[in-house]
This record gives sequence, structure tokens and C-alpha cells, in this order.
Amino acid sequence: MRRHRFTGALGALALAAATLTAAGPAAAAGPGGAPTPASAPAPSPTGAQPPPPSEFGTDWHDPLTAAPPVARPATRSCEVALAEAQFRDFTPYRGGYAPPTACGPADWAKVVLRLDGKVKGRQYDRLGHLSLGGVELLRTSTPQPSPDGIAWSVEKDVTRYRDTLSRPQPVEMLIGNVVNDTYTGVIDVKVTLTFYAAEDAAEAGRTPDRVVPPDRVVPLTTPAVTLPRNTERLLAEVYATGSGGGCEEYWYLSAPDPAPYSCEAAGGPHREVRISVDGRLAGIAAPFPTVWTGGWSNPFLWYVTPGPRAFDVQPLRYDLTPYAALLNDGRPHRIEVSVAGVPAGQSGWSTPTNLLLWQDAGREVVGGALTREEQSDPANSSRWTPAAPGAEHRVDTEAGHRLTVAGYLDTSHGRVTTTVSRAVHLGSVHRWTEGEDRDALTATWTDEESVTRGAVTTRTSRTYTMDGETTLGAGDRLRTVISLGDRADTVVLRGGRETGRSRLDDRYTGDATYTANVPRDQRHAVATTSARYRLYGTGVPGGCYDRTVATAQGTVTQDRRRC
Repeated sequence: MRRHRFTGALGALALAAATLTAAGPAAAAGPGGAPTPASAPAPSPTGAQPPPPSEFGTDWHDPLTAAPPVARPATRSCEVALAEAQFRDFTPYRGGYAPPTACGPADWAKVVLRLDGKVKGRQYDRLGHLSLGGVELLRTSTPQPSPDGIAWSVEKDVTRYRDTLSRPQPVEMLIGNVVNDTYTGVIDVKVTLTFYAAEDAAEAGRTPDRVVPPDRVVPLTTPAVTLPRNTERLLAEVYATGSGGGCEEYWYLSAPDPAPYSCEAAGGPHREVRISVDGRLAGIAAPFPTVWTGGWSNPFLWYVTPGPRAFDVQPLRYDLTPYAALLNDGRPHRIEVSVAGVPAGQSGWSTPTNLLLWQDAGREVVGGALTREEQSDPANSSRWTPAAPGAEHRVDTEAGHRLTVAGYLDTSHGRVTTTVSRAVHLGSVHRWTEGEDRDALTATWTDEESVTRGAVTTRTSRTYTMDGETTLGAGDRLRTVISLGDRADTVVLRGGRETGRSRLDDRYTGDATYTANVPRDQRHAVATTSARYRLYGTGVPGGCYDRTVATAQGTVTQDRRRC
């Protein structure tokens, strides 16, 4: 879709320093956006579901996702207000934080962050971030409001930031916004932290997969960093987002020169988020193709059910432990993040990064060596086939890259070898007509990762899919039909024997039509959407979570749980 063509009618993300899990109505929602009976569609006196309206009106159901709520332990809890602000422009909220004293020391059983928001009138979707002591806690985007107003909430398990949460810190939050005579929506948010005391010292601070949170969390505010000399495990998490309202918001649609398309990139749509240590490639990952709530030229698709991760920009994670031996010398080193494929000089990507460190309590200095660095030549073929008269232009893209690194550390509990292998791949077909009145993409990204640390191997296979088409027809009727997928399979082996397995399958489908380039009350918009979130395996309560949320014209028509 041609972004500049419909700017009067479409949502676009504002460029803020900027994204989290499970959204739902703030005023009548359970944890993670699960509607309570008060927020569910009201049945008729006969028990039958009332029919949805024939088209969108001036109000619709509050946004919600099908994702599971954050599980909470049944222990005493303490709530701390972290931020409360109304965002009208690009002025950040700044405040202070102090940990609670009534829920025990820093080894809490769990810490849950919750954002409650509300907005009314007319407004684009906006990106936001929240940091504590420079550590990125939350990266989120906002839904687009109805004239009558909406409310939503976002929850996230932030137990892994225990080190940061254990002492007073400065707070900064920004949801960059523009308010004027046309865009009237003021974004009103409140963020809280709820701390749950640990009853069992052995379980204090453990995450659901029984992993102890890191000893230190270090924000990568500059490339130069000096690590503790007894680091025995090192992860990086990168909150990578392509945004800003320009072409990198739709990086997956960019076409190579000289194809006649409104968003061009010499290498086509392939993007790869890379992390390096002292100039040496140390990690690769496929970015998630997030569709924001004004995406694909059709905000009516996303008013109630956002696409996967739109309210939860989950970080890309890299295991940098093979490089710990090099980083443990007490000297400053450079750790840098870049996005391959972005045209030279073009902005639009944000990559805030946290380093998560585990330290060896039995040694002041942990030595070792980097023993292996192997990578394939990055492959990227993006081929344009010109349109025949009356037909479509077409770009076929195949791209991929492999990297394997390994190293060992001599810890107080023996020599531990870590091997990390990762392979990313993109296959996509992009088709469009002259003038881009029809614009379609079918794409699949895969990100295969294997990490062996000592006797334990964790293998994760991620697959992201996008299949969509936007057409502008007679009477300026714009229609978008799209499906999105976010899938991951993880297996854990110890000594070659399987000890855990999980599967995530988050899918969205939508079909929406409206009249473009007219005032809001003349759009005559209709839309049906469906979101299904399934999670199975180790660490899932009962071993299974399966929920479907469907809508028509902004009304929830189905909210079904199968587990």
C-alpha cells in the first residue's frame, strides 16, 4: 500500500523512542486483558448473542488480545506506582522509583508491570517506551481510539529485571504524540508494579521455566561496556522496531531499485538484526514483522484485536556467553547492534538493548577462550519482474544467513562450554499494480536457534508469516484481507534426553473495507477479525492454553477458551 496516498484516512506510528504482553480493557479486564463478565458481550434476554451492527459506529469494544494473562503466585503482594502521565507531545515523563519494603527483599517470587491507558477522539497509533535506570522495561504501541473513547491495559512479567528493581532508580516514559485541532486524542496512562513475596527461598525470583534471573542488568546506552570479571553467562536482549511512519515501518514491503514502488531499498525487504563484540559478528536474528494498529492502510482491522506483538514488542535475545572469556579482562569493550538491509542514511529503526549477566559467586575472575566463529556468506536475492500491460509488478526475495560461535569458561563448578548456532531465512513474493491500487505480500521468516551449555541443549524454531492484500476499488472503497502468524517450537535436552517442550501458535486473520479520502462519518466501514492464541507444553498451567477472540464491526462476537 502506498503510504503517502491515504494519509488523511490512515493511522501512522509517530517516531518516539520506542514497545509488551496481553492487552485488554482497563476498566473491566482481568490480568493480561482477559475480559471479565462485565466486559464480555451482553446476551439478550433470551440468551442469544445480539447481532453486530451493520457498520462501524462512533464507539467499539475496548482493545483486547487472546494472549494469556501473566500468572501470579498466591502470596502477599505490594503495589508501587511507577508512572502516571498524559501524553500530548514528545515531552517525556520523568520520575523516581523506590522498591517496596513490605514484600521482603529483592528475591521476589514475581514482579508484574501493568499499564492502563485511555484515549478518545481522533489519534494515530503511537510508539512508547518505559525505562528504569536506563534499563528498557517496556516497549509498547497504542490502539487507535473511537470518538467516544477506549480503554486498554498491558501486562508484562518483569521478574528478570530484579537487579534493577532492587534499588531506587530514575523513571523515564514517553509515548510521543501530537494533539491539535485534527488529532485530538490525549493518551492518558498509569503504570504500576506489583511485587509478590517469596514463600520458599529456593523458588525466590525464579521465572516460570525455573531459571534464576540475572545478577546484573546493564543498559547498553553506549557501545563501550566493561563487564564484571566473573561473568559466567551473558545474554543480550534487543527491542528492535522498524517504525516512524516512513518506509522502515513497512520494511517487509520495500522493493529493490529500479522497481517502481513507493518504498525502495537497494537490497529489497530483507532485514537482519545483528550484534557484534569488538567488531566481530556475535549474533544474528530475524526481526518480527510487527503490524501496528494503523497498518496495511486499514485501521479498522486492528481497533479491537491488534496483530501479534503490536502491544508487546518482545526483545530479540542473543546468547553471548561464548564471548565472556574475552569480555572478562576488566577492560572496556564494544558491543554494538545494527540492522542489515536498511538503505544507507535512512532512519526508522530503534534498537535499545539490555545486557543480562550471571556471575560466578565462587570466583573473582572467570577465564576461558573463544574457540569457534563460523558463518555462511549472507545470501540475499531480490528480483524484480516488470509488469506486462495491465498486469502486476513482482518482487521475489530469498535471503538467509548462518552463524555458529563457541567458547568455554573455567568456572568454580568446572569447565563449561557454550555453543550457539543460528540460521535466519526469508522467502517472500510482493505483487502490485501501477499506482499501487492493488498491493499484496506473501512472506515467511524463519529463525532457527540452538544453544548448548554444558549438558543442556535448547533448540527453538521460530516462524513468522504474513499474507495480505490491499485494493482500492470503485468509489474509493479500500479493502484489506490479511493473515499473520507467530509460531515457536522449543525443546530442551539434557544429556540427549528430552526434559521439556513447548509450542506457541498465535494467529490473526482480518477482512476490512471502508471508503477512503472522506470524513470519518462517511467511511461506512465493515470488518471481521479473528485472533487465536495457543500455548502448550512445559511451564504452561495445565499444559494447555487456547483462546479465540472474534469481532465484527468492532463488536466481540466470540470469546472462546478450549483448555
